[in-house]
Amino acid sequence: FCLMAVPGKVAAFRLPPLPTVGDIIKLFRLKAQKQLSQNFLLDLRLTDKIVRQAGELKNAHVCEVGPGPGGITRSILSAGVEQLLLIEKDARFIPGLQMLSEAAPGKVRIVHGDILTYKMEKAFPKHLKKNWEDEPPDIHIIGNLPFSVSTPLIIKWLENVSKKDGPFTYGRTQMTLTFQKEVAERLTANPGGKQRSRLSIMSQHLCTVENCFVIPGEAFVPKPEVDVAVVHFTPLVQPKIQQPFELVEKVVRSVFQFRRKYCFRGIETLFPESERLKRTEHLMMTANVDPTLRPFQLSMSHFRNLCNTFRKMCDEDPSLFAYNYREELRQQKKMRHLLRSTSQPKQIEEENQL
Repeated sequence: FCLMAVPGKVAAFRLPPLPTVGDIIKLFRLKAQKQLSQNFLLDLRLTDKIVRQAGELKNAHVCEVGPGPGGITRSILSAGVEQLLLIEKDARFIPGLQMLSEAAPGKVRIVHGDILTYKMEKAFPKHLKKNWEDEPPDIHIIGNLPFSVSTPLIIKWLENVSKKDGPFTYGRTQMTLTFQKEVAERLTANPGGKQRSRLSIMSQHLCTVENCFVIPGEAFVPKPEVDVAVVHFTPLVQPKIQQPFELVEKVVRSVFQFRRKYCFRGIETLFPESERLKRTEHLMMTANVDPTLRPFQLSMSHFRNLCNTFRKMCDEDPSLFAYNYREELRQQKKMRHLLRSTSQPKQIEEENQL
């Protein structure tokens, strides 16, 4: 590797000549595993473009999720980062990543582990921490996420944003991630849009979410059946709904349970059957939400009002938050089955007597 010393300027980092990403795939006999929804991005112009969406990375600390054969990894290192943490679940990719690590001495740390369970609150030096109200810290999360993990992972990170823990212990850490194009459209959908969903509300109430650009499926190996979009997240100083993450998610999930029906149908599922009608009316009237709107037509202020009102109702009746609509349905089904099974022997006995 080479550090070019320029008088009066900070030395620019350059990776030495290395095998191409395609060569590394051949060298280590790497094959994308369909069950892990792996797709490799080999075009370094595209990996550079993804990394540019993260912003200024010179001397930054970066965590790359699922680096695989290391295409995006090269682009991150070429951006002049201070430290790069690689978290890779698939052991087959570790030797290729170690080759990159040796080409950038002291810059790369490789963790063989699962990002869903890795403790991110200790991933970076303490001196990088910033107050939540300050500009975002010099920390970035970048990743070409496998489709199977992208939605649960972003929900987990949004919960971390809400609680200011995990990677957000350091402040408003920015994220630049890939998603299926359809998921990216859900993340950024506006009220009234056909892709408006639970994901739209949960992400937009906590972050500024930007759909940066779309990468055609044929750019990946193997080619996925869908296109891929790059999405950039910056946590907001103040969430748009100032209620606990679990409460917001419960309300939003309930509303979108019947996305094609009037919104009151989903809201009904927040309440036990015995008092459903009365409480649904109270919630909708107090929150000033038209019950005949469809879920995708509701604005962020509608959801804010619904969450704030539901919180008051839960404060007055603490058992309300624990209520589970699906559990009540299961119990009712179980009871019907039990009644049928106990009534059958009686019926047989009566018939025998006749």
